[in-house]
This record gives sequence, C-alpha cells and structure tokens, in this order.
Amino acid sequence: MMNDYHKPVLVEEVMQYMSCRKGGIYIDGTIGGGGHALEICRRIDGDGLLIGIDKDDEALAHAAETLKEYSSCVRLIKGDFRYMKALVNGIEVNEVDGVLLDLGVSSHQLDDAGRGFSYNAEAVLDMRMDKQQLLTAKDVVNTYDEKRLYEIIKDYGEERWAKRIASFIVKERQRYPIETTGQLVEVIKRAIPAAARREGPHPARRTFQAIRIEVNDELNSIKEGLIQAMDCLKPGGRLCVISFHSLEDRLVKDTFRRWQNPCTCPPDTPLCVCGNKPVAAIVTKKPVIATPDEVESNPRARSAKLRVCEKL
Repeated sequence: MMNDYHKPVLVEEVMQYMSCRKGGIYIDGTIGGGGHALEICRRIDGDGLLIGIDKDDEALAHAAETLKEYSSCVRLIKGDFRYMKALVNGIEVNEVDGVLLDLGVSSHQLDDAGRGFSYNAEAVLDMRMDKQQLLTAKDVVNTYDEKRLYEIIKDYGEERWAKRIASFIVKERQRYPIETTGQLVEVIKRAIPAAARREGPHPARRTFQAIRIEVNDELNSIKEGLIQAMDCLKPGGRLCVISFHSLEDRLVKDTFRRWQNPCTCPPDTPLCVCGNKPVAAIVTKKPVIATPDEVESNPRARSAKLRVCEKL
C-alpha cells in the first residue's frame, strides 16, 4: 500500500509548530511518501499550495498517490532541497509560510534491499537517493584512498574503529572488488575486535551511515538547504527540521543559533559594531522528541529531534 511507504514521525508536533493555515503556501523539502505533506494539505484545505521536493523518483511517485485527493493544491518537483529557492522560483513562487525538512534516509529506502542502504540485506553497494547520479557506494569503497576512507568513517560515522576499518577495506579490495553490502559487512566485522562487536548496535551501522552521507553529500546539502529554506520564507514563516543523528542535529542547532545571534564582536565589547542582525528567532529552546507512545508504534521516531525557528 502507498501509505506503508514511510511512517512520518512527530506529525502532530510539526503541525503545531508549522501553524498551517487555510490558503497558506508550504514547502516539504523532503516529501518522501507524503505523510507530513498529507497533514499539511488537510490544513490548507484545498485553498493554498503544498510544494513537495524530493530527489528520489520512487518517493515522488508514492507522494503523488498519497496526495491525489489534494492534487489541485500540490506541486511535486524532482530536485535537491539545497536548490530550493531556484526550484520554487521556477513555479513562480517567491515566498512561503513554512518549510519542513525531514532529514536522512527514509525507512522505505532502508527496507528496499535493492537500494543498497541496509547492512541487513544482501545487495549491490549503491546508496544513491537519486538513482541518476553517478557516484555510488561501490565507487567510494573501491576507489577512495585509505586516508579519505578513514576520514569519512571517522567524521561521518563517528566510528572509533575507523582507521582499522579503512585499512581492512583497502586490503580486501586489493584481492577482490567489494561490490555488495554483505561483503562490506564482513570486512567491517573482521576489522572491529570481537569484544567491541558484542556491545552496542550492529558493527556496520556507523560505517554504512558514513558512506551513505558521502555518496549523497548530505551534510553539505543540509548546510545549503537551510540557507535556501530561510531565503524562501516570508517574515513570520517557520522552518521545521527533523534530524535523526548527531551530525545533522548539530548542524541545525548551530545554524539556528547563528541566525538568532550573528554578532561576531568580542564578548567584552560593550556595543555591537559588527553590524550583523538576527534573521531568525529560535522557537524550540530544546529539540522536540517523540512521546513514548509514538516510539512504541514507530521505533524510527526514537532518534528523531525536531527544531523550529521563525524568520524575523
């Protein structure tokens, strides 16, 4: 069923902070299967506009089916939210009332074994959110030098065994190309000492996350996408961002803080002379997290954090 594509998290909380109103214009920059977008459409009541952006063709197809009842007030666009301003201007929209970004990989992408995102299913190493892009996980694993692999796994995966994993990958690919998720998992397991493998999450989780982030240039996309979203908002419009791991959340938190307090003057300067003015106010002083009931019904919500700011 189309509704099984992806169960959205923190829906009620997003709707509360987005303050969707009849006739408003809203952007879902990572529309996925359309779960959040459906609730937005219900609130704009056929008299506004929901602009849905995604770089995954399958996500757009599912969103179109999910939102078919509201097709008259929905525009779906294939693209990366890092280019949001140009994509929205392309349909002659200049300002919007709210933007939602639901970051990271979707549960549907993880569950579709053929996409190569999951360490629990045998598949060709792919991990592309946009199947038309050239770089794949197989390219990263088999062509990046050991130093670059180490940096990716350490920085993007926050993996303590990054150096050993990078070394083991390079040694293995000298024998045979590493072409499948199963091959990569076995290399990672050999690299991590047995005692460490017995604790915590799946031993390949952090490395797979790191490679996925590299393949899809996710952190740069977020940095640019946040700025693009702010450029699209009208004064009083709100930006809602859901993140699922610490790297994403840190980026969002730091960006929001910089927008709220952009002053670069030394702390002991009595008056600001840098001239930087705040562009947004933080609405959520702490990240909003899922209730125990939501986590029980949707385990993916466990790591979700929602942050919201309002354009001044």
